[in-house]
Amino acid sequence: MLEMLEIGPCDNPYQMGFLTGQRFSKKIRSRLSSDLVLQNQLLPFAKTPESQALIKALTINNQKKFPKYWDELLGTAEGSGVPVLYMILINFRKEILPFLPKSAAASSNVDTSLYNTPDDCSDVLVVSDTMAIAAHNEDANVALVGHTYIIKATLPNGLSFVGYTYAGELPSCAFGFNSNGLAFTLNSVPPSEAEIVAGGIGRNFISRDLLEATSIDDALSKIQSSEVSVGHSYNLIDIGTRRILNVETASRNRVSVHEVGATPFFHANMYLHLQVEQVDDDNSKGRQERAAVLPKRSKDDFLSLLGDTDHKRYPIYMTVIFT
Repeated sequence: MLEMLEIGPCDNPYQMGFLTGQRFSKKIRSRLSSDLVLQNQLLPFAKTPESQALIKALTINNQKKFPKYWDELLGTAEGSGVPVLYMILINFRKEILPFLPKSAAASSNVDTSLYNTPDDCSDVLVVSDTMAIAAHNEDANVALVGHTYIIKATLPNGLSFVGYTYAGELPSCAFGFNSNGLAFTLNSVPPSEAEIVAGGIGRNFISRDLLEATSIDDALSKIQSSEVSVGHSYNLIDIGTRRILNVETASRNRVSVHEVGATPFFHANMYLHLQVEQVDDDNSKGRQERAAVLPKRSKDDFLSLLGDTDHKRYPIYMTVIFT
């Protein structure tokens, strides 16, 4: 059963992070010790002179923009007894991996393919006169099996949020919602190397900030004001105004917003409306093609779609890693 921590109000963000790290210390340590990409690629890279400028830039820029969340990260490290460097590496995993020398991955004697596969989450969204639905399938990396939990936090200002959290990371790089009626789900997208900027704002820090958004417009402003290193796809849901936005982002302040309407909108892990050079992803293409032919007239249809396994190689509901 998925564990949940109810926490707060805390005296400060560091305390919230510390208590989270303390509560889930075993899960965090287990994830870090079993994550082969961290152990065999990120950590060796972090010890090289080439990595220092990148890690320093990520640290300075994200700490400056989000000092509260940086303190929360430090508290999680202290509470779990894990070195801060490890927390930095897993929270900026997507911002660091593109800059590893090609020789680093090639020289590893350990097969990390199962731990370095793209995220395979899918969303189907609709807002019509008869229904407003945001359905999400969190088909994440196999390394996260048994290494997730839920944070239910109450902040000193009275705001509360719930975030599905990967062990050791800020809540939430997956999905969450708050007491202002704002919810979100996330889909990673694969920009090409030329589209990635070193040392920008990390996606984990942006999604942590979304948990404190006051409205869908505030959430959109938080996304637009962040100079990201690596792009992302955000599905923003405002229960009060009955609106859903899909927001695709890329480095150099590029943002595209699609307002979801009566036509069901399916999103896998590729850009759909922001014009960005991206990695060709047969997995996402397969899921998009399958979703296009499935019925999408009711809530049951949406749930059935997200559980579909009929595509032999790239099912929407991924239960097996194919190599």
